[in-house]
Amino acid sequence: MLSQLRDNLQTGSTIDEKRGQFPKHAAVLIALTDNELSPSVILTRRADHLNNHSGEVALPGGKWEDQDESLLVTALRETHEEIGLAPDLVDVVGTLPSAHTWQGVEVTPYVGVVPEELDLTVNRNELDAIFNVPLQFFLDDVRSRTDIFPRTNGEVWSPAYDFDGYEIWGFTARLMLNFLNEHMGAGLSRVNAAREKDWAKEVAYVESRRKAMQNRR
Repeated sequence: MLSQLRDNLQTGSTIDEKRGQFPKHAAVLIALTDNELSPSVILTRRADHLNNHSGEVALPGGKWEDQDESLLVTALRETHEEIGLAPDLVDVVGTLPSAHTWQGVEVTPYVGVVPEELDLTVNRNELDAIFNVPLQFFLDDVRSRTDIFPRTNGEVWSPAYDFDGYEIWGFTARLMLNFLNEHMGAGLSRVNAAREKDWAKEVAYVESRRKAMQNRR
């Protein structure tokens, strides 16, 4: 599986370091373990005490900073800070197209292969946990639901998964979806036996409840 993935990435993707100034950009690392038959991806759970995205599952990475000469440097630096993975242990094999979060941050994903046996360290200032998910888990597509998110020009969808007590959803799930479809021919689609969750209706309901509570005061 891993050699096929390497071939696909080398054929359909270059390693674009994107040098320059990127004040409203971020970069993440899709770190795959070096196991030919059953590679896993390294994911993290953001700390509960954080102001933004607390408790959410994420790929290691973060926002570009002034000292970063490229977005690849950003991805590797942030990964090292968050999980203790040294940049020289990452064999960067490709860059994926950038994607925007709902807050408007442009995120560039890099794909790298790392040793399977790693002594990683949780940065408790930023994370609660580090865990690995086999790529086959995503390919099997046993999702818990399909999320539908409103956007100004329509809507986007992404799968949501439960894995060993971790909920993988939102932007991270969408990046993994795009990665697997583009470079592993996964063919994952919106059509699935899992229920759909319309976040536009969810937000509207929460807002109506908030206003009702205010009116009672």
